[in-house]
Amino acid sequence: MRRLFARALARPLVLAAAATAIPLGSAAHASADSIVVGGFPVEVSDSPWTVALSSRDRFGGTRAGQFCGGVAVGRTTVLTAAHCLGEQVLGSTPDQVDDLKVITGRTDLLTDQGQEVPVRSVWVNPEHDDVSNAGDFAVLTLSEALPAGSVIGMAGEGDPAYTPDTGALVYGWGDTSGAGDYANGLRAARVRVLSDAACEQAYPGNDDGRYLSATMLCAGQDAGGRDACQGDSGGPLVGGGRLIGLVSWGSGCGRPGSPGVYTRVSSVLRTLGWDTAAARQREGS
Repeated sequence: MRRLFARALARPLVLAAAATAIPLGSAAHASADSIVVGGFPVEVSDSPWTVALSSRDRFGGTRAGQFCGGVAVGRTTVLTAAHCLGEQVLGSTPDQVDDLKVITGRTDLLTDQGQEVPVRSVWVNPEHDDVSNAGDFAVLTLSEALPAGSVIGMAGEGDPAYTPDTGALVYGWGDTSGAGDYANGLRAARVRVLSDAACEQAYPGNDDGRYLSATMLCAGQDAGGRDACQGDSGGPLVGGGRLIGLVSWGSGCGRPGSPGVYTRVSSVLRTLGWDTAAARQREGS
């Protein structure tokens, strides 16, 4: 699970339009025994809020046109990464992608399990900075409601799930090795939330990027080996049973000292003006 070039070594975690599961540029080395880079297969029924973004017109029929991940935070509301919906990825603006859909309830992309729900409208955070990767989120409104129970709650400011060393899971259908080995089945990897100090040390503002604690958090393992990779962008990072991050960017896949960087969900709530009570209400909406 990891990223495409945003610059030098730090890159958002998406596929390129018309690339049909081939990343834009060489992928960094990751551990050889990896699945979602250091992860394991899971059933979507265990994380029904994990969805795939799809466009067969732009990405071909292989793997159902999947190019990014997303997470259902309301029955008609999905969060994903802003960079997933940029022209560099889609080859156009989102409104020109006629078959943009969210795939829900499907573990294996090669099956017809679950539903493919058309996206009715797209809102991309206008404050997203594609140089720093700050504010990397977008909101998709679906044309029909997802099944009840398909929604996850969001962690607001001060939630203990953001505490350093908290265990978390990251989910996606992206690269499992950092070398272009894309998963057909959903995978998850166990990581831990790292302190802002550790994240700033990893990404101080050199060619590998700058960590900005107001809008980002990072997670991984000291030894590396467990991470998100290309194709996982926009997918969920879950801690304490709540959504705490969206897969955004990082340097390589599973590298020691280069943890994954995620959009901090508390900053998403703040930007959208959703308080935690409203966020809880959205679970049943």
